[in-house]
This record gives sequence, C-alpha cells and structure tokens, in this order.
Amino acid sequence: MTRVISVHEYILRTDVKEVDFENAVQEARRRGLLQFPGLEKYHFVRGIRGAQSDCYGTIWIYESKEAWEMLWGSVGKPLSREDYPEKWKVWEQEVLAPFLEDDPDKIRFTAYEEF
Repeated sequence: MTRVISVHEYILRTDVKEVDFENAVQEARRRGLLQFPGLEKYHFVRGIRGAQSDCYGTIWIYESKEAWEMLWGSVGKPLSREDYPEKWKVWEQEVLAPFLEDDPDKIRFTAYEEF
C-alpha cells in the first residue's frame, strides 16, 4: 500500500502571537482532536528558510490512499465541509480558524501519494 502525505500551510494573522498558536495546537493534541483512523502520524512545523519562512504547516501521513479517502473522499470527489469528521470540524473551526488570515478550508495544501 502506498501512503499519502498531505502538507498544509498556515498563514497566521499579523496580530497573532506565535506562542498562542503553538499552545492551541498542543491543547488540540491533548484533546485528541488530531487522531483519525488511518492517520499514522503528523508533524507541526515552522518554516525557517525559503518561501514559507516564519510560517506554520502540518505534514499529515496516512497509512494508505484508501485510509485518506475514507476521511476526505476521493481525489475527484472530495467531501464537503459538512461531511468532514467531527473532530476535524472542531480542529478547523474552534482551534485553527481564530489564528488564520483566511478560512481554514481555503488554506494552501498538497496531498502526495508516495511511490
């Protein structure tokens, strides 16, 4: 089985304190908001060089394309926001949204299939 690696990029509002965002992420982890079937692991990262310097992101690693599709729909037919897993809705709307410049559903992201 091939894994799916999805990279999400977060552009924080200019008035956000980085420590507040990082604390919110830690609280989401404690609450179990980032645990999903088929998600092997995830890494929150902060850019130190290049186009995303001083920006945040997450690298999500799913055990297989099938596991990823169970959560998000197929490549050609992604799920609508209303059909996202409940914990993801809480993560996006209650935790992530207050820190972002734009709607969490409009972040820049790329999903990759490992080969």
